[in-house]
Amino acid sequence: MLQAKQRIDYILVGAVLSLLAIGTVIVFSASADTAYHQFGSPYYYLEHQLVWAALGILVMAVASRIDYWRYKRFILPLYGVSVALLVLVLIPHIGIEINGARRWLGVGSLQIQPSELAKLAMIFMFAHLFSRHQDRLDDFWHGVVPHLLLASLIFILVLAEPDLGTTIAIAGTFFVMLFVAGLQKKHLLGLTAVGTPVLAWAMLGEQYRRQRLLAFIDPWKHPLGVGFHTIQALLALGSGGVLGVGLGYSRQALGFLPESFTDFIFAILGEELGLLGTMTVVILFLVVAWRGYRVAMRAPDLFSSLLATGITTMIAIQAAINIGVVTATLPVTGITLPFISYGGSSLVLSLAGVGILLNISRNAI
Repeated sequence: MLQAKQRIDYILVGAVLSLLAIGTVIVFSASADTAYHQFGSPYYYLEHQLVWAALGILVMAVASRIDYWRYKRFILPLYGVSVALLVLVLIPHIGIEINGARRWLGVGSLQIQPSELAKLAMIFMFAHLFSRHQDRLDDFWHGVVPHLLLASLIFILVLAEPDLGTTIAIAGTFFVMLFVAGLQKKHLLGLTAVGTPVLAWAMLGEQYRRQRLLAFIDPWKHPLGVGFHTIQALLALGSGGVLGVGLGYSRQALGFLPESFTDFIFAILGEELGLLGTMTVVILFLVVAWRGYRVAMRAPDLFSSLLATGITTMIAIQAAINIGVVTATLPVTGITLPFISYGGSSLVLSLAGVGILLNISRNAI
């Protein structure tokens, strides 16, 4: 069925591990002050991140050795479990609410984010369906719409948490996969015409989102309100200059910039390592995207090609949104920077996705 095994893509591995190493260092630098005041040890978040990183690397290594087509039997159960967890997280007293968003489930001291699993489940599901039903995609009502309705189940549940950033990342990945699978241009234009007002409603339908949009237009009008995150992030980036103030010397990490080691970690990176550090990270993400899409183009079949496309696109969109938010080129929305931000669910599942990419690359033609 498959060609002889190729060598592992060491360029992809090197780029991902470099991002992971940079992220681990910046997580420690950005979180040390908070960890000391909350838990009495500056190493609290670093220790947790190292555990998740080690687990993620192990998962990546294992996934790279498992032939991608063996996952097909688990796709439907995985999708069902993901939907069930997304429903469960919305139930009061079950889902953990933080900063007005209910996105986490707690198991003892462990917290998991179901939307992270949903990303991978969605990619697997539609790589499978699009590869099986590619001939039906020419028929808009009988081919495209049923798939769109199935995907909308994930979109709606994630948006209800609320998590607009992740919803956009998942929806964007879905449409890229749909296009690669053979969606006609006229159908793509039709979906764009319908999707644009839906996106506008999602961005403007809630008061706090309208405020974020106003803050994006002019954050300096609301320096202590909705513009605070953006202003503090820009101050961090501006303070870094070309070479940065040095590791461990960030001022914004001393309680001035909220989410300094999660959603806004790129700002601390820019403050401590300067333009040189931020451009290095951007280049590494571009390398990941290049190698990921290269894997997709050389994949042995449509299923694996769509799988590689979905995984790569998800990483690329998340990185673009996060960096766009921190640099004030996009409105504020809560989404982490892959491989860099603190967080277990995102890190482990992102590395699992890379492991699947590596396996597809080993089966490339």
